[in-house]
Amino acid sequence: MAKQVFKTEIKQLLNLMIHSLYSHKEIFLRELISNSSDALDKLNYLTLSNDAYKNLDFRPRIDISFDEAKNTLTIKDNGIGMDEAELNENLSTIAKSGTKSFLENLSGDKQKDSNLIGQFGVGFYSCFMVANKVVVTTKKALSEKGFTWISDGSGEYEVLESKVDDYGTSITLYLNDDSKEFSSKWGLQNIIKKYSNHISFPIFLHYSEEEVVPPKEGEEEKPEDKQEKKIVQKSEQVNTAKAIWTKNKSEVTDEAYAEFFKTLGFFGSEELAHTHSKVEGNLEYKSLFYLPSKAPADLRYANYKSHIKLYVKRVFITDNDKDLLPSYLRFVGGVIDSDDLPLNVSREILQQNKILANIKAASTKKILSMIESLEGEKKATFDKELGVVFKEGLLEDYENKERILDILSINSTKSEKPISFKEYKEGMIASQTSIFYMIGTNLDSMKHNPILEKFKDVNVLLFNDEVDKYVVPQIGTYKDVKLLDIFSEEALKEVAGNEVSEEESKTYEPSLKVFKDMDAFSQVRLTKNLSQPLALSQDSQAAAMAQLFMQMGQTPPPAKKVLDVNIDSPLIQKLNSLQDEAKKSKLANLLVANAQIMDGEALKNAKSYIESINELLLKD
Repeated sequence: MAKQVFKTEIKQLLNLMIHSLYSHKEIFLRELISNSSDALDKLNYLTLSNDAYKNLDFRPRIDISFDEAKNTLTIKDNGIGMDEAELNENLSTIAKSGTKSFLENLSGDKQKDSNLIGQFGVGFYSCFMVANKVVVTTKKALSEKGFTWISDGSGEYEVLESKVDDYGTSITLYLNDDSKEFSSKWGLQNIIKKYSNHISFPIFLHYSEEEVVPPKEGEEEKPEDKQEKKIVQKSEQVNTAKAIWTKNKSEVTDEAYAEFFKTLGFFGSEELAHTHSKVEGNLEYKSLFYLPSKAPADLRYANYKSHIKLYVKRVFITDNDKDLLPSYLRFVGGVIDSDDLPLNVSREILQQNKILANIKAASTKKILSMIESLEGEKKATFDKELGVVFKEGLLEDYENKERILDILSINSTKSEKPISFKEYKEGMIASQTSIFYMIGTNLDSMKHNPILEKFKDVNVLLFNDEVDKYVVPQIGTYKDVKLLDIFSEEALKEVAGNEVSEEESKTYEPSLKVFKDMDAFSQVRLTKNLSQPLALSQDSQAAAMAQLFMQMGQTPPPAKKVLDVNIDSPLIQKLNSLQDEAKKSKLANLLVANAQIMDGEALKNAKSYIESINELLLKD
């Protein structure tokens, strides 16, 4: 095949690998070993589940060799291998490489960007940080043909049919002058142990060593400077080849846990916490779960990538099953390794399997316990990075609702720091029978909402995440105490001393009508004892309806807010007395705009608002 040209994005990537991430170049070996491990996983699964592969002589291993004189390094595995189409698809096109996503997510921080390499599946290209030329030789298991892929990283590649004796893949790197440390035994040993000790297949390092030729029988041992020496070829297994989750917790160091976390595809994140368990009895499985210190980039998207790998008896099954954990825990990474599932389990079987359902339920409780154990800065980090998605559990996990509520930390009017529901309940005043809350988007605007003047004697929880308008109205109660939106009639009755009388309602009907005629609010109500003329609030019923639309996969209609009209305000009293409909409409619109600003909303017609203000300023 004639030489082919890489797509533009891959050219950009190659340039980046060679020049920008150079200071972290040792990670290339981590990525190539990880790719070999994936290839071994795939073939291991086929030999156990597919009759066509069961007679294959499969002894999985990764072999690494080097030649100091030629300055080359070779990583070889006897995994599934690739045919010509797969070779082109996996190494030469953007469809499989994830290159575009990688480039879009670059931060400029070299350490973070080097961690990002593995997340988007572009790890193979990292070899060009250390190599002037890369040669990939491969043969797919059960195939007759072998192929060779060659590139110098300048923007072109070549694929040739070639004679390959054994199935698997071999990658030979022709190292550049600045990368000679990767053709030495000690340098390679240290990197393998640092990054790949957890790989469950044996990694053998092949090297040559000078040895003294022992004296023949009857000969005396010669002085050191006269001893005869020879070059001996040696091999040794570098890694422990035991999956970290299969070990006892006492055998695993904090450093080993932290290193394994880096293999799970969390960009620019450190381990926040982990939980490692082994379950025996009617159900037998091992699990290792992690919390990241940073929210994954795709956390808010429906097509998020799962960070949980499923194994059956140490055989890799899938890392793309989003049903292994509830979706509100989609930020959790780790491994589930079951002894009870069948090896040939399909995606359909996974979705209906009772064993997996039980593992999911138990794993959820284990993860909740891990989150409950967080304290101080770690808990604050969890709340900031992962708390928004975690709240979704209140909609989808009724069984664990109370535990989820106890984990949440919420801003409030009486505390400088976020508090828990438990702390709120313990701080309720003697006459208080409900938990009061307010929903909005801008925390500062919420704290200055006029309606809070009526709740000055009690604490009010302030929910200001986008998801809150769907989640919070569904909570209902906490430990038998009802939650009330402070804008609800029930909440106002509980705390407000003065209600609008029937006579006052009739008197201010003209004011009520002018706001209702705007058709901009779900409800317009008269109220008293506020410092501002108007107050806006979320409509809990509209939020519940929006949630119903979302559950049906439909886009909810724009949510209208509730408007409270304060009849104690001189401006509302003036509005009510105006006879000129044009003036009444202009004043009403100006008051609504002021309320929207107070509520943190962007004005829809700023020009008209400014003109109205200017007109008022010009009046005597």
